[in-house]
Amino acid sequence: MPSTPRQRLATFPNPSPQRDYRIHMEIPEFTCLCPRTGQPDFATLYLDYVPDRVCVELKSLKLYIGSYRNEGAFHEAVTNRILDDIAKAAKPRYLRLTARFHVRGGIFTTVVAETRKKGWRLPPALDPGALPPRPRTR
Repeated sequence: MPSTPRQRLATFPNPSPQRDYRIHMEIPEFTCLCPRTGQPDFATLYLDYVPDRVCVELKSLKLYIGSYRNEGAFHEAVTNRILDDIAKAAKPRYLRLTARFHVRGGIFTTVVAETRKKGWRLPPALDPGALPPRPRTR
């Protein structure tokens, strides 16, 4: 299995760098492999960020996220790695990644990781707030 994603994250200039605004993305088809069993793990990723000079280009994000499909990773590690890679590429003012993994062995796992530019404070109106509700299962 590859140890790093094969896709690079692309960016484009922020069309409104003078303003703080939040970009929210939901990525419902994230998959990676359990590093112990090789079984697939499924998650919905919730990405919230306040761009600075650049924004993340969506197609590159889709390909980047898809590159984890055959990679073994613990939930905590993969969430933090994705956050670090997006932060490195886009250098946002604020970035939060919430990874809600589907049930495995009777346990739901949610990992939340965030970073912010030194000295920058998230305006209350842009705070993503509480976790999105989990869809009901039968």
